[in-house]
Amino acid sequence: MLLLPLLLMPLLLPSQLQSADTSLQWAELEGAPLSHLLLDPGAGLLYVGGVDHLYQLTPDLQVRSHVRTGPHLDSPDCLPPIVPQDCPSATRTHNHNKLLLLEPGEKHAQGAEPGSLIVCGSLYQGICDKRSLSNISTLIYQTSNPVDTQYVAANDPRVSTVGVVISSRERGGDGVLRLLLVGRGYTSRGPGDIPPITTRRLHPVTPPRRAFSTEEELGKLVVGSYSEYNNHFVKAVAHGDHVYFLFSRRDMWHRKEYRTYASRLCAADRSFYSYVEAPLLCHGGYNLAQGAWLGEHSGDPALFVVMAAGQASTPVATGRSALCIYKMAELDAVLRHAQEVCYTEGGRGLSGQDEAYIEYAVSSKCLKLPKDSLSEYPCGGEHTPNPIASALPVQATPTFTSTTQLTAVTTVTESGHTIAFLGDKKGRLHKVLVRPDTSGVLYGSVLVDGGGSVSADLLLDGEQRHVYVLTSSRLSKVPISSCDSQTDCQSCLSIRDPYCGWCVLEGRCSRKHECRRHPQPNHWLRSFEPTNGCVTVQSVTPANQSREEQTQVTLTVIQLPALTVAESLSCVFGLLPPLPAVVMGTSITCQSPAPELLPLMPSESDHMTLPVSLMFGHVTITTGNITFYDCGAVSRLNQNSQCVQCVTSVWRCNWCPLDQLCTNNHSCPNQHIILNHRDSTDSSCPIVFGLQSSALVPLGLSTTVVLRGRNLDLYTDEADYECVVEIQGVQFNLTAAVRRERDNTYTFTCNTHQFRVSVSHLQYSAPVFLRRGQRRIDTSPGLRLQLYDCSAGQSDCSQCRAVPPEYGCVWCPGSPAPSCVYNQSCGDAPADTCPPPQITQVLPVSGPLEGGVKVTITGSNLGMSYQDVVGGVTVAGVQCPPQPEGYQISTRVVCELQPSGKQREGPVLVSVGTTLPGRSSQVFTYQDPKLLDLVPGKGPVSGGTRLTIRGRQLLTGQTTDLSAFLGPQPCIIVDEVSDSTLVCQTGSSAPGDVLVRVFFGKAERTVPNMRFRYLDDPVITDAVPAESFYAGGRVVMVTGSNLDAVQKPLISVWVEPVEVERVKRRRRLALLSARQQLVFNSTMATVSERCSILSFSQMTCPTPAVTPDVKVRGVWFQLDNVRIHFESIKGRSFTYFPNPQFFPLNREAPDVPYRFKAGGVIAVEGLDLTRAMDRQEVKARLGDGQCEVKTLDSTHLYCEPPEVQPISTDDSSELPSLKVFMGNLQADLGLVQYDSDSLLPPVPLAAQIGLGAGAAVIILSVLVIILMYRRKSKQALRDYKKVLLQLETLEINVGDQCRKEFTDLMTEMMDLSSDVGGPGLPLLDYRTYAERVFFPGQQAAPLSRQLDLPESRRLTVEQGLHQLSNLLNNRLFLTRFIHTLEAQQSFSQRDRGYVASLLTLALHDKLEFFTEVMKSLLQDLVQLYVDKNPKLMLRRTETVVEKMLTNWMSICLYSFLKDVAGEPLYMLYRAIKYQVDKGPVDAVTGKAKRTLNDSHLLREDIDYSTITLTVMVKNGVEVQPCPVKVLDTDTITQVKDKILDQVYRGAPFSQRPAADSLDLEWRSGQAGHLTLSDDDVTAVVQGRWKRLNTLQHYKVPDGATVALIPRCQSSGVGVNQVFQTGEKTPMLEGEEDEGLRLWHLVKSSEDPEIPKHRKSSLRERERAKAIPEIYLTRLLSMKGTLQKFVDDVFVAILSTKRPPPIAVRFFFDFLDDMAEKHGIDDPETVHIWKTNSLPLRFWVNILKNPQFVLDVQVSDSIDAVLSVIAQTFIDSCTTSEHKVGRDSPVNKLLYAREIPRYKQLVERYYCDIHSAASGCYQEMNSTLTELSGSLTSEMNNLVALHELYKYINKYYDQIIMSLDEDSSGQKMQLAYRLQQVAALVENKVTDL
Repeated sequence: MLLLPLLLMPLLLPSQLQSADTSLQWAELEGAPLSHLLLDPGAGLLYVGGVDHLYQLTPDLQVRSHVRTGPHLDSPDCLPPIVPQDCPSATRTHNHNKLLLLEPGEKHAQGAEPGSLIVCGSLYQGICDKRSLSNISTLIYQTSNPVDTQYVAANDPRVSTVGVVISSRERGGDGVLRLLLVGRGYTSRGPGDIPPITTRRLHPVTPPRRAFSTEEELGKLVVGSYSEYNNHFVKAVAHGDHVYFLFSRRDMWHRKEYRTYASRLCAADRSFYSYVEAPLLCHGGYNLAQGAWLGEHSGDPALFVVMAAGQASTPVATGRSALCIYKMAELDAVLRHAQEVCYTEGGRGLSGQDEAYIEYAVSSKCLKLPKDSLSEYPCGGEHTPNPIASALPVQATPTFTSTTQLTAVTTVTESGHTIAFLGDKKGRLHKVLVRPDTSGVLYGSVLVDGGGSVSADLLLDGEQRHVYVLTSSRLSKVPISSCDSQTDCQSCLSIRDPYCGWCVLEGRCSRKHECRRHPQPNHWLRSFEPTNGCVTVQSVTPANQSREEQTQVTLTVIQLPALTVAESLSCVFGLLPPLPAVVMGTSITCQSPAPELLPLMPSESDHMTLPVSLMFGHVTITTGNITFYDCGAVSRLNQNSQCVQCVTSVWRCNWCPLDQLCTNNHSCPNQHIILNHRDSTDSSCPIVFGLQSSALVPLGLSTTVVLRGRNLDLYTDEADYECVVEIQGVQFNLTAAVRRERDNTYTFTCNTHQFRVSVSHLQYSAPVFLRRGQRRIDTSPGLRLQLYDCSAGQSDCSQCRAVPPEYGCVWCPGSPAPSCVYNQSCGDAPADTCPPPQITQVLPVSGPLEGGVKVTITGSNLGMSYQDVVGGVTVAGVQCPPQPEGYQISTRVVCELQPSGKQREGPVLVSVGTTLPGRSSQVFTYQDPKLLDLVPGKGPVSGGTRLTIRGRQLLTGQTTDLSAFLGPQPCIIVDEVSDSTLVCQTGSSAPGDVLVRVFFGKAERTVPNMRFRYLDDPVITDAVPAESFYAGGRVVMVTGSNLDAVQKPLISVWVEPVEVERVKRRRRLALLSARQQLVFNSTMATVSERCSILSFSQMTCPTPAVTPDVKVRGVWFQLDNVRIHFESIKGRSFTYFPNPQFFPLNREAPDVPYRFKAGGVIAVEGLDLTRAMDRQEVKARLGDGQCEVKTLDSTHLYCEPPEVQPISTDDSSELPSLKVFMGNLQADLGLVQYDSDSLLPPVPLAAQIGLGAGAAVIILSVLVIILMYRRKSKQALRDYKKVLLQLETLEINVGDQCRKEFTDLMTEMMDLSSDVGGPGLPLLDYRTYAERVFFPGQQAAPLSRQLDLPESRRLTVEQGLHQLSNLLNNRLFLTRFIHTLEAQQSFSQRDRGYVASLLTLALHDKLEFFTEVMKSLLQDLVQLYVDKNPKLMLRRTETVVEKMLTNWMSICLYSFLKDVAGEPLYMLYRAIKYQVDKGPVDAVTGKAKRTLNDSHLLREDIDYSTITLTVMVKNGVEVQPCPVKVLDTDTITQVKDKILDQVYRGAPFSQRPAADSLDLEWRSGQAGHLTLSDDDVTAVVQGRWKRLNTLQHYKVPDGATVALIPRCQSSGVGVNQVFQTGEKTPMLEGEEDEGLRLWHLVKSSEDPEIPKHRKSSLRERERAKAIPEIYLTRLLSMKGTLQKFVDDVFVAILSTKRPPPIAVRFFFDFLDDMAEKHGIDDPETVHIWKTNSLPLRFWVNILKNPQFVLDVQVSDSIDAVLSVIAQTFIDSCTTSEHKVGRDSPVNKLLYAREIPRYKQLVERYYCDIHSAASGCYQEMNSTLTELSGSLTSEMNNLVALHELYKYINKYYDQIIMSLDEDSSGQKMQLAYRLQQVAALVENKVTDL
């Protein structure tokens, strides 16, 4: 636990918000995410619940007690207590705290009973404990064996649970009844029947009652569908006489959108009659409540809710959120209105619209009770409707909105103002002032925890000074205000905190109640009031005064608080003692301090400002400023013009000229005074105002300076004037002669003087002033002499002559050398012209032919101005225009090179005036640089490729003139350019080829015939391995794309010294999140290794070596400019491990060679050998030979050295040493010495002879045996090879044929798939599907019939049938009815199935009830079979319930068939049909050449060929040809079917015309139209056999044109079709009349008329039966071709990738429960039950009869194939081992290899369903409700009821007797009600 005061908290908030709080405290706790916080208001203790942890803390966050609550062995699928053997899915599961509540104590006569802490977790189905409030380690109540009524909280961490404890008086007693009301969401696993809101008993608990249990009398919210009404609860509160729940869920009544609701319940209502709810509407789309608080707004109770906007139509909250406030009075009014409307108006308001309705899918409905029903029954009653929901929402406008998701809210009222504290998902606490109109203003935010979201439990401490904020792993204590930290009024008011205000007379920022005089005006100034300001000094009079004076100072003060008579204020000037103050209204007067008490004036200032503070005792009320000035300092600080500065200053200073004194007095010691300019317009200071002589004074020459002055009449003494010139700190005093002029000014002529001073520049500025005696006369600002020296800085003639003429400088050619001097100092005649220019340097000395580069020429006498050189510069004979910006007088000319047109060279010439031109010694060359080629020619678009451009004369111009470009992008030149190479680095660009250009100034050159290609950046998709050791060198294989575009691939490692890491860790602020992004800084270093590119997609990188004393902070690949971090590739970081350790071969004596015996392996020992290394990467060498590594584990390496001892590679030893190489790591493990044979003792000669003779005898014996054996085995081998060869040939032939067939089939199916994907899948509508499944083979099923009754009886009978329907909805009646029927002898198996289907139709609108009855009957069935043989249960349909189960499965799986299994089933059907039709099919027997069924195999070798008919198809008015492939052996009916298949391709079979209704017409030539038929006068008759006509018979050629035309009349005898549920059954007609037998391809062998002598013998018959092996290739071919489609169907049915249908999961769970209940622990039995209930009962039926689902025709030949596939499916579902032998049926042989694979599919399917979430009953109920509503409209249940009544009528007496025998039946008058039905339905006279 970490308890830290926060010293620094930077906030990412606008500047006007509160930035940081130094008094924030927090405790770091285990158990993230922490979920609940509770405060015991009495003791002030805090309780925190999290994952596996529970804490008790003191108010200052010290942990007082800590309890671990998990993890424990648990599973949400199992009920506690958990026994591992009974619950295989149990694992160690975390315990999430779901409820943390306070149960108050109770005071009674015997004393006080302490309260307890209620703790509920997610383990053990959400059971609860009670713990001691004083020490949570002490358990008050815990159950070790909970019952199902004690499951309180949700067992899923993601599902919310809320609760509230209420107390009331026990009924019929004086004791207190304490209850816990719990709201919890729906969980899919575990018990699924726990209502959303339940009441739990807390106290008293007397046996047999249990704590936390639900009881019948305690009430719960009953719902029809738990999964649909999956309320996400947010808050539960008790208020007044009611309990309120806040939750969000999908609006099931209106628009199916997610909304937030508030529901209410009377606290005393034990039956939930008073339950009513209303939606909460927060304008702006905020629909999902995240947190709530019941507080006060403007004195009224209100619900404060933070809402988030949902993501689309999902319950997922986005960041956009708001605070909305709902007055409890408004909420209650809406709820009361909903109750009233539902009680008395049937739910409709005045407008006729629905304003209230019944929610939760229960059978209640709004009524029209008396108007006073609500006042009579405010909490409802048995007769009132419930649960009620309001259709009208409670509306609110957002008070505050945020873009970060708000998660919590709490409020407090301060001085009548409501303040809301809001927590958000980023760990911030926002402070919002809520105005009376519910608008809000944010006035502060504090970052509490940057690493976690604020929990919904946000609590204030008892004193309401702090907020406790719970985040993911931290509990923080945040001050609600920072008043105390503000030290002055201005900062107190500027924080704009509603809590704070400035307490004026106490001088502190405080809360209102803390300021003693806050009721009096101006004593407590509120911070948040925008009009409030601090007590302010408006003015100080006088604002400034001389420090020499002492006066009365008056302060005018705004908002001065009133004082009592006895109280007084004082003034404090600066730090001086206080002075008494006199208060008169808003004015305060006090004496200024005595001059001697004032502090000293600052040395560089003429004034100082002192604060003058108004004090109340020691408290400063307000402060103003007063300025004290010093006139003496004014003149002292301005020596040049003391008088002028004195009289013009801002202070009221006057000047005494005779005393040289600046004073604040209005009189001078010597009488004469010059007043301040404010007091006098005449400012007559004595002053020297200018120079009469020139200000330019040449150095070294005698010069006379003349000054002019005025106002000097004041001086009457005889003192003399002196001129003073100050040069470099030295004053030169020159006597001055004075003369008065006519205009009352004076002229002062200073003595002649020769000034000398050394200067580096032309001139020096020297100040000059006048002095009379000791008095300095003021001088005008800027009065100075300009002393100058012509020779300073003018080194040549041009520079000298460029000096302005007023200076009089000339170029004097005299001795000792020419120089620049003043004209009067030159002894010779000055030069009129300058010498010719001199050039010292030219840069550059080469340029391109096109010019465009700048040439810099340096030298002397290069002109006196830029104009002198214009047009005077040539470079190699070409004019070069000078540039004004580069010209320097005489010394530098910069010109721009012009084009030369050709290569040339020459000097640079500069001409100035008429003098000879200057000529450079350097030769300038015009060059033509050439670019030749570049390498590399490609690189990544991110750049970073170092491009080398080769060429000639690349050093043309200066390197600064050189620039390179790739297309428009610059290529930065990186290395020194040579004459032949230039290297630049590419920048980023788009992919593509770009031109490479180099600019020499403005001259452009390109690389000829070459472009640089920008390729897409390299991408790395994989890099393995992800570990290395410190030594590095381990090869990382990198896979990706465009890797060959990289020039310099590197693998780099960022490392940091461990010490730096430790220091950083110590310094890291506790605020920073551990997930913070790494910032690399200067303390880190990088180590890299070059990678080797292998190809476009691969490269290898050896890992860099790092030292063990560093920490690896990151690994990445640097691919030129592309950086790819390893973590981004693998999702995890690259890891460095310490180096593996190797031990010497001889650990005991490392210097002794290791002895090795040839033929063995060397074992090397070590540690961590495989931690970052694989065997394939390790290399071992023994001397110069390889030691092949055979095995590598973490501690051993085994390598196999050469047979012969290798040669040593080390000169120091003859023996080879073993070296192991792992990357860069090399380990020398010591020398190895092979054991030599010479070391063995020699064998004696006698022994050698004996051994030789013995060996010879043994060898001879062995040879004889081998020869005999070989002769026998060769014959067997020959036979075996012959069989093997035949089998291989068969397999190859079949394989090739399958591949060809499959290719053809897939082409056909591809054409079909476009039809199947959309509406082309010919699914039957639900009604037809149900009819075919419920009533297979019946012509007139009840679904397609209407009630056949005379109109006079119809209404009465229908009334009776409706009563029968009600009677069937009684479970007792229904079960009695079924059992009675089944007990009757004459009630046949067919009757059982028929009645079951009729019941399914009759109860189709109440499938939940139907399911419950079916379950009840199945339980009876299980009991029956358990006593006999349980494995036989459900094998056949022998009972009503078994057929009911078949129908139930059919209903529930219809949508699965439609959405999932239908398409693969249709594709299988089409594939079978296509394959069967490709070969001959006998129209009479149904046998086919292509089939899977050997009994339907056409074994005779029929000659046939495929021909293509051109069928003329009428399409509207057009007739279009359509090619159709048929066989020449097809009968005419078969041809018509194939044509219809093609023409109506993809259309449902029922929408096609029947083949019988059409004739086939062969059109040959213009007039030849021949109608073809199966049987006509041309038919061939042989004896008693008549052959059906085929195309071969009519000699129809390939390509013949035919058409289908409507048949006018029946044409002869043929194979007619009877359509029965889509099946086609050939029937023989017409033979009876003529005594003829029809045949098509083969004659039927089962002929009873054949004489005995012509019948085959028994042996021949047996031989005929054995023949199928010969035709096995055909069956194999067909099977191989269809294999994919069979697989697709099986996988669609048995795949667990998508959730299995809910009905399957539900029924399998039911079977598991039954097995468990009856103690059947044999898994095989349960497997058989499941197989019998789903695959055998439903799927086999569908597989064999696709026409039940699809609108298709199933012929005999297709049916034969489907039967084999269905049998394979059955075999796959059995548990018995699938053994095949010689005598196995052919179909079992066909799928012998696939059945084990299918068995695995089945077992995995069963297993996954078993291990998945159980308890899907609620979901099943919701599904059944939905199915009841969506499918029932298609059902004709009146006919079904009428049919059922026929059975009632048949067994009427037995049924009546059975009902009368049952006592419950008697109570319910079931027999009487049946008699009523009989009376209505058939006027039966009864005992009524």
